[in-house]
Amino acid sequence: MEIFQIVAIAIVGVLIITTVRQFRNEAGTSGIAALPLTLVVAITIFALLLDRLGLVFATLRDLASRANLNFLYLDTVLKIIGIAYVAEFGAQVCRDAQESAVAAKVELAGKVLIMVLAVPIVVAILEVILQLLP
Repeated sequence: MEIFQIVAIAIVGVLIITTVRQFRNEAGTSGIAALPLTLVVAITIFALLLDRLGLVFATLRDLASRANLNFLYLDTVLKIIGIAYVAEFGAQVCRDAQESAVAAKVELAGKVLIMVLAVPIVVAILEVILQLLP
């Protein structure tokens, strides 16, 4: 099971990161050296999940084509999901670096971009509702 591999990478990564932070703190220097290691661990875990995400996207595209759905809407929804994951990833990395103000701005940017992408879908839904009303 892949989850064991992911958890093992995370545990080893956390042990290394914690050791680096402790070593840097004892030396009287900043613990910022652990940030690149955090990024490597996070990106490695994310890379392990890319194949699975590809399968999900392929399945959704297949279902959409069977249902004769407009791919524009499916692509928009997938972009929205992608923005949400990337924004969360970026915000967590910022929080790991003790930059909660920057993390909040990353989350805000993600929300604004999601709203912008959602406008055409909301308009299409409202148009269908208006057509249904007498």
